[in-house]
Amino acid sequence: MTIILKIKDQEYTTEDIIPLLKKYRLFPQIAKEIIIDQSVGSIEIEPEKINQARLNFYQANGIKNPEQLEQWLKLQDISEEHLEYLMSRDLKIEKFKQQSWGDQLESYFLQYKERFDQVVYSLIRTKDKDLAKELYFRLSEGESDFAQLAKEYSQGNEASTGGIIGPVELNTPHPSIIRLLNQSQIGQISLPTAVEEWVVIVRLEKYISAELNENMQQRLLGELFQNWLTQQTQEVRTIA
Repeated sequence: MTIILKIKDQEYTTEDIIPLLKKYRLFPQIAKEIIIDQSVGSIEIEPEKINQARLNFYQANGIKNPEQLEQWLKLQDISEEHLEYLMSRDLKIEKFKQQSWGDQLESYFLQYKERFDQVVYSLIRTKDKDLAKELYFRLSEGESDFAQLAKEYSQGNEASTGGIIGPVELNTPHPSIIRLLNQSQIGQISLPTAVEEWVVIVRLEKYISAELNENMQQRLLGELFQNWLTQQTQEVRTIA
């Protein structure tokens, strides 16, 4: 039996690997990588793009000469050929995403746009119902500044920012707070509302409509790719 792995004083042979893969539930990850390789294997990448990817990699990792490259490869325990394979593979995956779902991005974005819209809002939260009522009346009557009250009375991390939270995607806050924000106009102060153990007061500060820019396109391509990969992996069955 051939020893292929040694961790501290423990040695592992080729016969140990399959049980370990099962034990640590690594088969799905291996299956994903195989599915990716099978799907992108025939994709061709222009040499100039590979060269640019190489230059970008060297710059990102501070590699300025062959000696530094050799040191990096030794630390990562990979060969230069394998590094070239990984860089080329990443480019193939990006091209595969574009070929597979590039023409679906606009419709996908419009379908789920509300999930990507962002808000900035102010929050005061306390466990004291009477205090929450008092603060609400002071705010609604213009007697006090929201930011100052948040600094003095809010019992969450938002106290350090004067109650300001965001920008965050609209689906990020607690569902009850999402409902308050959806029902609010800019600058409107919500009634004190119970949210789990808290009583909260919310004010919508800004609504940021998502745009289908380059960053959003890359995000959507990534989501569609991961959805596809998850579905493909679910169809894999181990035999042994």
